[in-house]
Formats: sequence, C-alpha cells, structure tokens
Amino acid sequence: MTSKTQFVAYYRVSTDKQERSGLGLDAQKQIVEHYVDKYKGLIVKQFNETQSGKGIEKRKELKQALSYCIENNFCLIVAKLDRLSRDVEHTFKIKKQLGSNSLICCDLPNTDSLTLSIFSGLAQREREIISIRTSQALKQLKKKGVKLGKTENFSDEGRAKGRRVLSEKAKNDLNNRKATPLIVEYRKSGLSYNKISGALNENGFTTSKGKKFYASSVKRLYDRYLDRELNGDYLKNC
Repeated sequence: MTSKTQFVAYYRVSTDKQERSGLGLDAQKQIVEHYVDKYKGLIVKQFNETQSGKGIEKRKELKQALSYCIENNFCLIVAKLDRLSRDVEHTFKIKKQLGSNSLICCDLPNTDSLTLSIFSGLAQREREIISIRTSQALKQLKKKGVKLGKTENFSDEGRAKGRRVLSEKAKNDLNNRKATPLIVEYRKSGLSYNKISGALNENGFTTSKGKKFYASSVKRLYDRYLDRELNGDYLKNC
C-alpha cells in the first residue's frame, strides 16, 4: 500500500465555452500537479465543474468530490481558494465536512481557521465589490444612451479579408464596441485589467473572436480607446 498522500483534485470554470476550450483548467491543473509532485503525493481522482461561483447549490461535481474524500479519507486539493468558493460560510461548511488536514488550497500557506477566514472574507468581498461596480458602470452607460445586452445576440459582420481588414473589423466589432465603454468605466473606478476581464466574462461579454477576455485583451481595447481620444483631441487643436 502506498505511503503517499492521496489527493482528490477539484477544478472549476465558469462557462461551458471555457470548459470546451480548456481555458482556465490547464492553469489550475498545472498548479495542483506541481504542488502534489513537490510533496510527493498522488492524485487518485479529479472532478471538473462548469458552474459560476455564485451557484453553490448547483455544484454537483463538488458534492461528489467531497463525498469521495470523506468516504475514502482522501485530501481535497484546489488550485485557488476562489475555485472552491467565494463565500465564507460555504468555505467553512466544506472545511467542517472534510475535517482537519483534509483540504489544500495551493495559493494559501496553510488552511487553518484563521487563514481561511481572512482569505475567504477577502474573496467574498472582492466578488461583492465587482458586482457593485458592474451595476454602477452599467447604470452610467445606460444614462449615456449606450445599448447593452449579451453580445452573442448580435449578428456577425462577415469574414475579414486580409490582415488589414481583420484589424479594422476588430476595432469596430460589436463585441468590442459593447465592451469598451464598460472597460472605460471600470478603469475610472480603479479596477485592474485582470479584475475587469473577470467581470466582463461573468456578464456575458466576449472578444471580437467570441473568446474569453484576459487582462491583455482588456488592455488592448483600453489602449485603442485612449489612442482614439488622443487623436481626437489632437485634431481639435489643429
């Protein structure tokens, strides 16, 4: 019988599109596998969940992972605490179910009650702040007459012909045009590119290619906005 610590890995992404494309899962798996290898453990089973962080009661894979750990006395491991939960009460409920030394979050130095309470509280507050800022930003955009809605409801603009045409379409693409005003409002409130990308993804926005937003793609759109503003001011002063 092996003396290695036996882990059950739990991975979570927020959308079906992310799961199909592997976005998010690969990074989580690399973090977990690195941790397990470092401490010479063994991953005996893994569970992949496609569910928003808000849908706690809908987490069927998480429930199965917890049951599997409890029944076999295995240790549950996640790449980051927020992949497990962004709710303090839910986090401690899981901790209580598993018992002591049965939960590993790779982004935490340890998972004692004090550490969990601090980081769970920060994760929950972060979710609340993003939700508040999203609501405020959307209200401001509506006041300005910007039409909002899920970008997947808009029609395609046709195939691009050549690199230059594709670049122009990207600038004027409906997805980008819908996301840019919200990005600007977020930046005014001091939100980082990384946090903005998460908020856009949670609210159904996609890039010009229908993909998930990352900090780099958010920055690219914001830089284009600044360039247009700079050029506009320059022309006014000519």
